[in-house]
Amino acid sequence: MEMIWMRPERAARGPKPAYSRAEVAAVGVRVADAEGIEAVSMRRIAAELGAGTTSLYRYVSKKDDILDLMGDAIMGEEDPPARTGDWRADLREIARRTRAVMLRHPWSAALSAGRPSLGPNGLRWMEASFAALGDLGLDADDLLAKVSAVATYVRGTVAGELGEREAARRSGLTIDGWMAEQSPYGKVIRDSGRYPTFTRIMEEARIPHLPDRLERLFALGLEQVLDGLAASLGNPRRGGGHPHGAGSQP
Repeated sequence: MEMIWMRPERAARGPKPAYSRAEVAAVGVRVADAEGIEAVSMRRIAAELGAGTTSLYRYVSKKDDILDLMGDAIMGEEDPPARTGDWRADLREIARRTRAVMLRHPWSAALSAGRPSLGPNGLRWMEASFAALGDLGLDADDLLAKVSAVATYVRGTVAGELGEREAARRSGLTIDGWMAEQSPYGKVIRDSGRYPTFTRIMEEARIPHLPDRLERLFALGLEQVLDGLAASLGNPRRGGGHPHGAGSQP
């Protein structure tokens, strides 16, 4: 079976389709944003479009086609950043924007962890990611590994942030409320003397108590990843350094 990207949107013969692929994707995104990816089905999308399920096969051949269209549609919400020649700055900005897309569309984090759909918007972002390191003389496997390391960091961090959202929804407690509730147990952990390093984190770490904790942790962790990539290139400080303000404390 041909991938949806290889098939023309409109058949050479027959009536003009009543809906475009973009409209099908938009409906899928709307349903997934509101109810989760599990709510997306051929029947549901057809019903939202006001069409019969059978007629939807004029646009897609299976549910995976809809998921591919949805994933590519959200990557078209904005353009990849223009190359600056500073690979750290370019990968940093790609990571930041990718995180923003995933947080706007929580279902996309799990979807992107699988096989890439290779739609036109997704390909533009992939090209931008690889091109950021494309002038450094890396072989194809090394280039793939380095870009994948950044992408994996972004997905993992977003998964943690989404998990915190779900925990807050389920418990009715914000992270601050949760930490306050855990405070008596924290004293038990400290007094046990069995976890000195974790105790130091509890007592000294400032970021968990800041209103922009998630942004700060993401930025600091990303710099660690970029530092690792820079070190593997033979120059730990090559390319841009840390963004202004990243990791700074008020």
